[in-house]
Parts: sequence; C-alpha cells; structure tokens
Amino acid sequence: MARKLYEYLTPQHAGLKLTESEDGKDLFMQGLFIQGVVENQNGRVYPREEIQRAVENVRSRLGEGETVMGELDHPEELQINLDRVSHIITDMHMDGDNGMGKLKIIKTPMGNIAEALLKAGAKLGVSSRGSGNVNESGKVSDFDIVTVDIVAQPSAPDAYPKTIYESLFNMRGGETIFNTATAVTHDKSAEKHLMNEITRFIKELNTK
Repeated sequence: MARKLYEYLTPQHAGLKLTESEDGKDLFMQGLFIQGVVENQNGRVYPREEIQRAVENVRSRLGEGETVMGELDHPEELQINLDRVSHIITDMHMDGDNGMGKLKIIKTPMGNIAEALLKAGAKLGVSSRGSGNVNESGKVSDFDIVTVDIVAQPSAPDAYPKTIYESLFNMRGGETIFNTATAVTHDKSAEKHLMNEITRFIKELNTK
C-alpha cells in the first residue's frame, strides 16, 4: 500500500529564488522541488525515472488546464485544503536527476501571509507532498506528486519543518494576522499592518 511521502528542502538546498512580475503584482519562487538519486535526510532514494514520471504527470495536469494548488505548510492528509492554499504551481520540469519547478504566490489569506513572510526576510523552503512505496533499503517506487508546499525552515538540520499554520493560530495575536491577511485581499492599504504583525510573528517563531 502506498504511503504518504513528504520531502523538505531548505531554501539553500533548493536554490530558491524570488522573482516578481514586470508590473510587480505577482511574486514567484523557483528552484529545486524534488531531488533524485541521492539519499535524502529521510533516508529515502528517488530513482530518476520515478522523479521523471511524477514530474511529467504534473506537467500533464498543468497542460490539461488543471490548477495545481499548494499550501502554506503540510496538512496530515494528501488532499488540498482550500482555506490553506497559498500558491499555485506554474511549472515543473526535469534538470538532470531532479525535478525543478516554479510557483506563484496568490492573493488568498495564506498567500498574503506567505508573501509578507518572504518580503520580511523569513527563510521559507519547499516540501513535496506525494505518495509511493518504499522498500527496506529506502528506494522509492510508484511515486506520485500531489503538490509542493511552502514550509518554514527548521531550526535544526534534521528537524521537521516548523508549522507556520499551527504556530499562527496557537500564538497570541495569531488570529489578528489571519484577519489582516484576509483584509489585504480586498484592501491593499492593510499590507502595512500585515507586515508589522508578520515581523512580530517571525521574532516569536524564531524563539520557539
């Protein structure tokens, strides 16, 4: 039976780059989305052909007009939670043994939070979310990518990424950030207030 597979990449490892559209309205992240051939920090190895098939599947979905959405943080399940969507995948392709990609931050409450975090200097990485089989040696087969999510950088190299979503709603004032991010969707003047709240959030997140 296929199991859930989550593979985190730090901003440095993924070589993530932030770019803006010419009119400055759209923010993009691009870089390494899933690494092949080498053993990763979870002790798993993705053969090149597994990565390629999964990447081609995403490309086919995009080519057929599907909107491949991703979230700010990983949920426990594989299905997409619409209230946590922060971005859409706009491209995936192979580069050697690896799956590269590009995502666009969209104007949802969680997307506004992700954009504010990035512009405030937060170090965010990406993490593929999918399924597959893993044998005793850690080799992955029947791999399928559901999406690629945006996650916080862990404080230690081998730690699981801190969850922005859970931290947000468990901290004092977290609801205010979400409400302000919702307001930004309809009122650009709320951006300044969101940035102030996000700066405070980053400081608190880094102390936990």
